Amino acid sequence: MRGLTDGDASPARGSLQAVITAAAVLAALALLVSACATGGTGTRDEGPAAHSDSVVGAAASPSPSPSPTLQRVDPVRLVKDDPLVSDAVKKSLQPCVGDDYPVDASYGDLTDGSVDDVVINVLTCGDAVGVGSYVYRANGGRYQNVFQSEESPVYAEIDRGALMVTKQVYKNGDPVSNPSGENVITYVWRAGRFVQDDFHHTDYGTTADTAPSPVPEPADK
Repeated sequence: MRGLTDGDASPARGSLQAVITAAAVLAALALLVSACATGGTGTRDEGPAAHSDSVVGAAASPSPSPSPTLQRVDPVRLVKDDPLVSDAVKKSLQPCVGDDYPVDASYGDLTDGSVDDVVINVLTCGDAVGVGSYVYRANGGRYQNVFQSEESPVYAEIDRGALMVTKQVYKNGDPVSNPSGENVITYVWRAGRFVQDDFHHTDYGTTADTAPSPVPEPADK
């Protein structure tokens, strides 16, 4: 009986082993196909880790310094409350029509401050001739007058981080609408003040004549 039992069990064990072997082969093939599909190898699997390190490194690098922020001001109130502005300019600063005052204001970084500087031009109502130009710099929560020119006609503007002041030149008999030429003076901020950096004179109708100022001069203030 034992012999019959052993004899009958032997084919069963052979079949079971064959099934296990086939399953193992199929599992190995499936794993191989999966690895090929994902492109995963021992070397390539390190790729995402290296890329992650580079991203972390980029994020940890210091960010550039923030640019100056813009704070809108009331240019009329700023000029009228400024004790350095002449009484003549303040008196002329009246609305042309309704509440429309003859002023313009521009903002930009002229003095390397944390807040944008303000350039204000006061004009006449009729022909928009500049009677005063001013630069205000934020200081301790208030705006400080750091430049002014009241030699009319004058107009100031920001040019690539520098202050450019244009003054019309008139000869005897020239009408206001037809000056003989202009002077363009460029100022830069150095050691806490504006200093003259360039001078350019143009005679209208003739060849432009450029001549640097012999000695840098302080602001008109």
